[in-house]
Parts: sequence; C-alpha cells; structure tokens
Amino acid sequence: MRYHEELTDVLRRGGDGRSLQNTLPGASESRATGRVVKKIPPELRRKRIRYSLEPLWYRRVLWRLKQDSQFLRSTVQFSFVLLCVWIGIEFHEFVQWGMSGGTGEYAGRPPGVEGFLPISALMSLKYWWGTGIINDVHPSGLFIFLGIVTVSVLLKKAFCSWFCPIGTLSESLWMLGQKLFKRNLSIPRWLDYPLRSIKYILLLFFIWSIWQMTSGDLAAFIYSPYNKMADVKMYQFFAEVSSFALGTLVVLILLSVAIKNFWCRFLCPYGALLGIAGWFSPLKITRNQRTCIDCALCTKACPAAIKVHKVGRVWSDECTSCLACVEVCPVRSTLDVRVTQNSRPIPGWVLGTLVTGVFVAITGLALLAGHWHNQIGKEEYQRRFQQLGTPIYQHHRGQVPRYGPND
Repeated sequence: MRYHEELTDVLRRGGDGRSLQNTLPGASESRATGRVVKKIPPELRRKRIRYSLEPLWYRRVLWRLKQDSQFLRSTVQFSFVLLCVWIGIEFHEFVQWGMSGGTGEYAGRPPGVEGFLPISALMSLKYWWGTGIINDVHPSGLFIFLGIVTVSVLLKKAFCSWFCPIGTLSESLWMLGQKLFKRNLSIPRWLDYPLRSIKYILLLFFIWSIWQMTSGDLAAFIYSPYNKMADVKMYQFFAEVSSFALGTLVVLILLSVAIKNFWCRFLCPYGALLGIAGWFSPLKITRNQRTCIDCALCTKACPAAIKVHKVGRVWSDECTSCLACVEVCPVRSTLDVRVTQNSRPIPGWVLGTLVTGVFVAITGLALLAGHWHNQIGKEEYQRRFQQLGTPIYQHHRGQVPRYGPND
C-alpha cells in the first residue's frame, strides 16, 4: 500500500519513467516487461483534494462523500451492516419469544431477514413467473432478490461491493491480511480459473434443480412447514453450530485473510448469478487509452485482479463497480464509469446513489404494495415453535417431508 501511495504521488507531480526508477522500488520490473510509464501532461493531472482545509466537520464529510468514492462506498457498506445487525437483533428477540412458548414479551419478526434465504427467493421467482402468484410466506425475500439482480443488470454486480454484508466482511478480512502480512497470496492463473468455476457449478446446480420443479412442486415447498420456519432453522444453525460447521467457517475466514475475497471469488453462487447479470449492464469501467500513462495503478488497486490497464472497457464478470481503480488513477478523465467509450463519465457519488436508490425503490414498492410482511400470524408461529423438533421441520437431501392439511 505504501508503494502505491508513493507511486501515485510521483505520478501526480508529473514524474516520468526515469524518475520512477530512481525513486521507487520495483521500477526495473517495468523496464523488463517493456512497459514505460509516461509523463502526465500538467493539464491532465488530477488534483489532490485536501479535505482537512474545510474547518466545518459536516461540510468536510459531505465534501468527501461527493469526491471520494471509497469513503462513500465504505459509508454505504457500514450503514448496510448496521441495518443487518439491527435486523439480526430484532430476529433474535423474535426467536427468543417463540422459544419461550409465547410467555415472553412479543417481538415481531423483521421481514428483512428473508434476504438471507436466496434459494427460497429463487423458488418464489419461478413460482411467480409460472402462476402469477406472489407467495405470502416469504414475500420480501422475493423483492430483495429482484432488487439485487436489478442493481446488477443496471450497474454490474455493485451490490457485492456496496451492500452485501458478506462482501464487506470478506473485504475487511483480506485488508486485515495485508496489514498483518504486508500482502495477500496470489493464486496462479492455472488454478484460479478452475476454482472460479466452482461458484458457477453451484449456481447451475441450484438453477437446474429448481427448473425441474413444477408449479405444484414449488407450491408444496413454499407453503411447507419447513419453508415457513426456514429463517428460524437458519438461526438455529448458527446459534447451535456443529463442530464441523464451525471448523468450516474458521477455514473460510483464514483463507479470506490470506486470499482476497476467497468466498466471493470462488464459492459464492449468488455472486456468480450477479456476475452474469452484470454482463448486461450498460455501465462499465472505461479507460481512455490516449491519455493513459500505463502506470498500472488501476490493476494493482483492483481487488478482483482484473488487468484494467490492458483493456478499453472492463467486461469481466468479477468487476463489482467498487471504483477502487478509478479512485487511484492519477490522470484526469482517463479511467471512469461510462455508458459508452465516448459518453460522459458517471461520478462515483452518482453511482452510489443509483445503487442505493434502485434497491430501495424496488423493496419500497413491495412494502407499499403489501408484499413485504408475510401472512403467518402470531398464533401460528407459537404453534410452529413448539413443533420445531418434529420431522416435518427437517430437510432431508432436498426432499420436503410429507405433511397434512393441519400442518
């Protein structure tokens, strides 16, 4: 990271390839590869903004939110994490009420918890497509899913780097690895491609499995006792985690510290789906090859290891529109988010507003249309909590247990 900062300083002062070789370590590597870092024309140098010059703290924060895409993104990430923590606390209180047999103080179930049931949401989507019915078991999960996919179609898979709490945790872990070990491990290309295919194999498995289900099969699952309590079962999985599951989580955390975005890059089927949706996005990171000085800072900054400095437009399914590459570019109007190669650039604050606005608009419409809260009443939840240990609430190899009309 220090090397990046020193290199950026030299480039913004107009340093050429020779000054870089005399000033910074590793400059000989550029000569060996035949890449020459060009001098920045004075009129194209990006000015460094000194936010500390603003005496009023709130104006300083607003100024930075508008000008610093990474500060804005971190603010959005932190806000969404707080929202998820709030939902988690409310859901914990709801479960505690249910486990008490209804004797404790009643706490309502937060609908936002359905965002952590993506398989149920995918089933709900196919059921809606085939029957025109929006199920009332996990309705908010369907619209959270639609909001996430819509964001990806319009803005690449920006949800992963701006909103996703797992993505935020993954980013924090590899940053911790950089601080502890001064670097992250690099996966060789011959191994990277096979590992990245795992998340697509998982995605295809889920899509194929759901595609085979008829509307009757989907209804049987969606309205089953198991699915009605799937969020509670998920809570129990983490609250009463087995030694095997805990060991798996620890291994994933350690790998995420050592390797950038290990879970997101190699294992997350949700990310695979959003990467495919992102191919249709009109907005892409665009490089002006005429003014580019070939410093490769953008490639070094990219957490997805995309060779940004070698392409005109970034089409990669791994791009999450995090704007780290755009923020580090030292040349004005050289690396931006654009609709086309020659269209006007989209500022970072506009992209952040669009990511937030599209997601909030779709979930907000669901709330206004009455498709946010489920229709499971307090009395039914009391009964189901008491029966939670019975076979009808178990899930055996993808098969829903047989249940009767009173279940």
